[in-house]
Amino acid sequence: MTRSSDADPVDFSLTRNDALMRAQRAIGLVPRTGLGVARRALVFAAVTWLPLAVWALVQGRAVSGNVEEPLLAHFGIHVRALLAIPLLILAEAVSHGVTTRLMPQFLRAGLVPDSERERFLEVLRSTNRLRERAAPWVVLAGILIAVVLVAPSPAANHELVWTEQPAGGYGFAGFWFSWVLRPIFTALLLVWAWRLVLAFLLCARLARLDLRLVPTHPDGAGGLGFLEALPIAFSPVVLAISVVLASRWSHDVLYHGVHVDSLRMPMIALGVVLLVLFLAPLLPWGRPLRVAKRRAELEYGALVAEHGRLVRRRWILGEDVGDAPILSAPELGPVADTIPLYEATRKMRAVPIGRRSLLAVLLPAALPQVVVLAIEIPIKDLLLGLLKTLT
Repeated sequence: MTRSSDADPVDFSLTRNDALMRAQRAIGLVPRTGLGVARRALVFAAVTWLPLAVWALVQGRAVSGNVEEPLLAHFGIHVRALLAIPLLILAEAVSHGVTTRLMPQFLRAGLVPDSERERFLEVLRSTNRLRERAAPWVVLAGILIAVVLVAPSPAANHELVWTEQPAGGYGFAGFWFSWVLRPIFTALLLVWAWRLVLAFLLCARLARLDLRLVPTHPDGAGGLGFLEALPIAFSPVVLAISVVLASRWSHDVLYHGVHVDSLRMPMIALGVVLLVLFLAPLLPWGRPLRVAKRRAELEYGALVAEHGRLVRRRWILGEDVGDAPILSAPELGPVADTIPLYEATRKMRAVPIGRRSLLAVLLPAALPQVVVLAIEIPIKDLLLGLLKTLT
């Protein structure tokens, strides 16, 4: 077992000191120490939403009056600015906490043998360097520019009908939405897509190490069960995506006669896509776990078989088996204690995905959709159905 003090050199975070963080620190949004997520969440919410709200109030388009669907009716705008963008920023603190807590566990749990220790640390260091490189961020900036430029024109965007001017055009609010709010939201989504790729690459590299997996470990994942918590690093991101889509669907139901029944398949598709995306970093562990399981089934099968044969010879056939160490080994015990060892290897999971990791994605994905469904379906029936699905 590796001593806990050996874990001191382990240092990895998905978010700390990347290019975006350094840029925000340079302009004072991020403090010299810490992440400053609360401060940034408030600043970005105010920058993206307040100008739209002030313009709408001045023009008489905030609540009712001059337009059929005022700003208040377009839930997607409010949710994007006041909830989704802050969630994508607050997610940095969640992700940082999860990743800095999980990586040292490889050493604390004794999964990394001394022969692989330096390779393990180098994987963390190289992934940190990749996180801090400028090239991926240049690519992200290029994608963002392309997305903004090919986005639908204001005339094709129903969210901007409240900004239409009598003389034509969409005025200041249309400009602010198209060139400030939407690009900031899209940029943060792209940043989290890159961080998801980083998490996948990290797990893929670690999974290639010769780790000391324990097939009989009670977590059913060879000692890797703690990785079930990794998707929690992305739970706020899942919630941000889901709540934006839910807000758009709610608007369609309330203002455009769309029935919630027609949204069930899109909601299910959303849940499936989010599960695949945000559980993907755990998939590379499938190969080492499958290899360990196949080997363990043979090894523990042979061990239990030999133990059973000796017990039969001594107590059924009455033969003298001598001083057989396997019969007196305290860690094995009687036959009743050896069988669970083999059963544990057979029940070993192919990937470290369990209830905790599934709930980390499904709950934030499903809860905003419950609000949409509750427009037409009694909330009691919805909650009972959700509980039955998750339990």
